[in-house]
Amino acid sequence: MTEVQRDQVAAVRQFNRFYTRVMGFLDQELLRSGYSLTEARIVFELGRRDVTEVGALRETLDIDAAQLSRTLARFESAGLIERTRSAADGRKLLAALTDAGRAARDDLQSRSDRQAEELLGALPDPERRRLVADLDSVRRLLGESERPHTVVVRGLRPGDLGWVVQRNAVAYAREYGWDRSYEALVARIVADFGEHHDPARESAWVAELDGRPVGAVFCVRKDDTTAQLRLLLVEPEARGTGIGTRLVAECLEFARAAGYTSMMLWTNDVLVAARRIYQKAGFELVEENRHHSFGHDLVGQIWRREL
Repeated sequence: MTEVQRDQVAAVRQFNRFYTRVMGFLDQELLRSGYSLTEARIVFELGRRDVTEVGALRETLDIDAAQLSRTLARFESAGLIERTRSAADGRKLLAALTDAGRAARDDLQSRSDRQAEELLGALPDPERRRLVADLDSVRRLLGESERPHTVVVRGLRPGDLGWVVQRNAVAYAREYGWDRSYEALVARIVADFGEHHDPARESAWVAELDGRPVGAVFCVRKDDTTAQLRLLLVEPEARGTGIGTRLVAECLEFARAAGYTSMMLWTNDVLVAARRIYQKAGFELVEENRHHSFGHDLVGQIWRREL
């Protein structure tokens, strides 16, 4: 290791003071949100997945165990989180954001985005690009072991419909052995949506993880009062990040705004992970039917919830 010059140490410390002041990390409330920096970090980390083991949360954030316990207790009292014991190991405590907690996370995310936009908006485009590249260099040079994931849920863009068909076909063939008839079904659903959907009452979304599409969902008209959730997909590498929950939430929010009073969906009992998402979102199983489709004997299920 080469000797570090005193002026180099001073430069790093000077930057730290500048950065913490500009970003407001020393303020009692981060981004005027009502949360401290530590509390906001906890909310953001819990929002990265549906359920988080508290011990893993403590290690990830490097927070004192007593401080974390007190903060989680306050969050629970405020209705922001739920804490349960692991069914697999009763010694482990699990934490998950409630609807109110997810709303708090979204508000923090929105405030943080606006702050970044304001900072970047003051710079000409060439300087913005240089700043972003330099920030990436800082992370790389200092040996960041795990880059935080960025999740974006957006509307459809050209090429997305084809991607939905292709990824559904590959995922279900690989995981469940479904044949081409499933790909054909997805292609018909997607083609009908692309040609005939009513933008006021039907929509679709793609989820991106670090800029890559990893999930999708469609909300379509079943009848005048009922919306149908279709083709929920989350790629294997993105599962556990809460993307499926966010996509379903987008569907529900859109359906309410579009004037529907209920939402239904059709799935199969082998899709266990998706079923958990639906149950968590308030859907209830109302009907089951055995059928032979996609090369397999399956049990189809209809789930429904009021809006």
